[in-house]
Amino acid sequence: MNQNWAAVDLNEVPRITVPPPGPKSQALHGRCTKYFKGLSSQVKLFPVAFESGHGCTLRDVDGNTYIDFSSGIYVTTLGHCHPKVTEAVQKYAGRLMNAHDFTTEIKTLLCEKLAQVLPGDLTGYQFYDCGTAAVEAGMRVMRAGTGKHELLSCFYDFHGKTYGAVSLAEIRSPVYGATRAPGMHLLPRPNPYRPHWTKPDGTIDTDKYIEFYAEYLDRATVNAVAGFVLEPIQGWGGSVMPPDDFFPKLRKLCDQRKVLLMADEVLTSWGRTGKWLCLEHWGVVPDVVSIGKGFGNGFPVTCVAVREPFKEKFEAISASSSYGGNPMACAAALASTEVIEEEGLLEHALHLGELFRKRMLAWEQKFKIVGNTRVKGCLMGVELVKDKATKEPFDEAGKRVYQRAFAKGLAWIPAGHILRMSPPIIMPDDVAHKAMDIIEESIGEVEKELS
Repeated sequence: MNQNWAAVDLNEVPRITVPPPGPKSQALHGRCTKYFKGLSSQVKLFPVAFESGHGCTLRDVDGNTYIDFSSGIYVTTLGHCHPKVTEAVQKYAGRLMNAHDFTTEIKTLLCEKLAQVLPGDLTGYQFYDCGTAAVEAGMRVMRAGTGKHELLSCFYDFHGKTYGAVSLAEIRSPVYGATRAPGMHLLPRPNPYRPHWTKPDGTIDTDKYIEFYAEYLDRATVNAVAGFVLEPIQGWGGSVMPPDDFFPKLRKLCDQRKVLLMADEVLTSWGRTGKWLCLEHWGVVPDVVSIGKGFGNGFPVTCVAVREPFKEKFEAISASSSYGGNPMACAAALASTEVIEEEGLLEHALHLGELFRKRMLAWEQKFKIVGNTRVKGCLMGVELVKDKATKEPFDEAGKRVYQRAFAKGLAWIPAGHILRMSPPIIMPDDVAHKAMDIIEESIGEVEKELS
């Protein structure tokens, strides 16, 4: 792994010289939010204003330096401003910014690289500028490929913010008409920490979920299900990871019922979990997959990949887009892919995952408020509870731990009582340990305050 470009001095990172959010952050934030609305919980809980990023660090306008444990919400997987990605974007920003969906050499090279690294026969591609557009295109491909219209997803999955994508998630807003789009269904999903069905020994019973899905297909649909759309690991839901046998069993059910399987890997793909696709951990190849976030390491580029039998269906769905596949986007995605290969970052992400796993498992024993921890490569979550027996969510603890660690120099992600983490996969071991120290210290302080 080449770390020379993003070397970190642990004496300088993190470095908090002005208690954040500092005066410059507050002033800039006030100016911006006079006009800019609809902020995430990250910003609302800690309204710092960032100035620059380098490798696995961020710098705010007050001169404070943070360890980045968010990757810009799962996006800058290779760290900020990786020189190869930056150079690739700069090259095409000065040569050819957009040519609609006409063929370019850089698009061709990206397609050829995808065919090399993706599993199975995922050989049909279209490119977009955001995850939601990729998910919606994947839905249309499944409908075109099957001649059916119904779609299934699971509780707490998140697939985007357009009407179709929101209809496959929790929808409780009058903005969307307070109803799902026709033919959209949600089902319970196996969460090992909070299972619906268990075996006599108390462990999760995956077979019960599959049996319920089969009965649901028979009783609750109109026998027109095109596909099952799932996040391999739920992001918005709190880094919730399925039992290892879930996706192989779901793949078998889909094949038996002639239902396509779509993996929404916008969040989990391109090295985040130590594989190109997260489903590779379980030996499963989806029929359709959406790829995004880390795909261009910050440049807005996403992809829908489909298996060989369905790639001609792109012709039937008006698949092209104004910005999808532009030369800058393709250059960013190709460079990001090459960096992961050249620097052995899939292996390093798995290595970091084991480092994080050992540290976090110890927290379950050390702290009363840590109910559960989960890790897959550089995608992690910590669930805080008021009582380990009842597993009652502890939202106030989540809020305080998030703010406390951020104030100490760790930029990361809140989700109510669940703390989400997605550090860059280039992170050196010593920086990873220092980040874990900050979180551990913050949990301990908050536990004492709330006990």
